[in-house]
Amino acid sequence: MSNFAWWACDDGLVESPLIREAHLLEQGIQALSGLLGPEWQVTQRPNKSKAFDAALEVRAEGDSTFTQLLVEVTRAVPPRFVMERLVPKVELLREVNHYTNLLVIAPWISSQARELLRQTGIAYLDLTGNVDIRVPRPAIIIHTVGAEKAPRSAPREASRTTLAGAKAGRLVRLLADVPPPHRATDLHRVSTLSLPYVSRLLDTLEDQLLIRREGRTIANVDWAQLLRARAHETSLLTPGSYQGFLAPNGVPALLRGIPNLSMEYVDGLSVTGSYAAQRYVQVAVGGQLMLYVGPWLNIDDVADELGLLPVTEGADVLLLSEPDSFVRRRSEFVDGVQYVAPSQAALDCLAGPGRMPAEGEALLDFMEACPQEWRASKNEVWARPVQH
Repeated sequence: MSNFAWWACDDGLVESPLIREAHLLEQGIQALSGLLGPEWQVTQRPNKSKAFDAALEVRAEGDSTFTQLLVEVTRAVPPRFVMERLVPKVELLREVNHYTNLLVIAPWISSQARELLRQTGIAYLDLTGNVDIRVPRPAIIIHTVGAEKAPRSAPREASRTTLAGAKAGRLVRLLADVPPPHRATDLHRVSTLSLPYVSRLLDTLEDQLLIRREGRTIANVDWAQLLRARAHETSLLTPGSYQGFLAPNGVPALLRGIPNLSMEYVDGLSVTGSYAAQRYVQVAVGGQLMLYVGPWLNIDDVADELGLLPVTEGADVLLLSEPDSFVRRRSEFVDGVQYVAPSQAALDCLAGPGRMPAEGEALLDFMEACPQEWRASKNEVWARPVQH
């Protein structure tokens, strides 16, 4: 924690990191007391170690046995912070006292960070209800699940760029499709994103342990986790991004008819979602046919060309407004119909409703088993330039 309580700005006095973290600690203690119930006591003790933010004593009423929790209070818990800061602390702590435990208190902790904390035996509590505390003496086991996505009130570092948005989607696709090594300048050139933006997002990915760098070079990409993380920040079917229709003659007949359309329609329609995944894996048969519609096409005109009927329920065809030309990056025509690349199909399935995330996971399994079926070679000339 910092050594000051308040700092001044044009609007007057503003709460400092010290005050914020003290409030966060207080909220965490209250949450822990509530979970344990009235028969337990949670007492803050003098903290003799500057390596931790607080020391808590936890005991049942009338029981002389207690456990000590050394507390790390932090506004954010990126996975890199867990591995580089918390794990060395807890390893040293266990060498000194096997019965003392480390507890992380934060406003919100991501699923990836929570998994790392569990694997390394570090207790955690966030203010949305994600809690995992396991103590052998006295016996305490608490595991609850809270928010899977960061609430708006959760703090974000101003310098951190998230995986949401079309720009992030471009970089994710490049990192997934093309094996490393990579340099930021190459990613900037191919994606046409600004170099400062690319650098900021790479910093975020490194904090989340989704990439690893050696100097300025990206040496390793955890592309499967990267796709999951990107999907976690997005939703395939947002209000206003799609329209539902019924194919009177069925989806198979519709797919057979697409190659007979004019070239602007054939180029502007690309299959994603379940039907794109089913080229590689078969979790279930059928499902809704999802077609991205290029920005030069009007969805109503496309529906007329395909003979679709607009419906509010029971749609078997969804026409999606293409969010970015990169969704067609490395797409492939099969029998005259354009299908998005496996990495895009996996992203869309993972971010979709119903059974689609299961299809996305099955597709990731295939991609991990058969990388030669979908990853680009370093010398590959990609099929088309970025279009705006």
